[in-house]
Amino acid sequence: MSSPYQNILVICQGNICRSPVAEAMLKQALPHKQVQSAGLTAMVGQGTEPTAADIATAADLDVSSHVARQLDSEIIQWADLILTMSQHQRRQLGQMSSPAMGKSLLLGHWVHATGTRANNGLDIPDPYKKSRDVFEHVHALLQDSVNLWAPKLK
Repeated sequence: MSSPYQNILVICQGNICRSPVAEAMLKQALPHKQVQSAGLTAMVGQGTEPTAADIATAADLDVSSHVARQLDSEIIQWADLILTMSQHQRRQLGQMSSPAMGKSLLLGHWVHATGTRANNGLDIPDPYKKSRDVFEHVHALLQDSVNLWAPKLK
């Protein structure tokens, strides 16, 4: 049985670090799905943050053509499933569009890491303006999350 989710939207704050990388990971894992990303407070027009892009490229992900864009009602309507990086972002999304809450979950929803709110999944922290180690940690969290989502979305 295939997933009813054809149009998947990944959101974060700026749409330059986490969501473009998660978008590339989901596109690679789910080639028959439509996957896009956007930001709640997007750095409109910018490409993927250089450290995130470097780590993604080393992992054979293509983020070279990414251009950050602002989340809007049109893309919210387009999406069958909206994956956020944090519960806070999910609440922000709900303030923009209450119907969007019904089709949104954390990207880290299936991750049950030690020391976290295991029942609610995992918030994936923003690496923006932090060290390469933080970016690598976030990249690994994104990959773990996508690996757990992919079989459920096929």
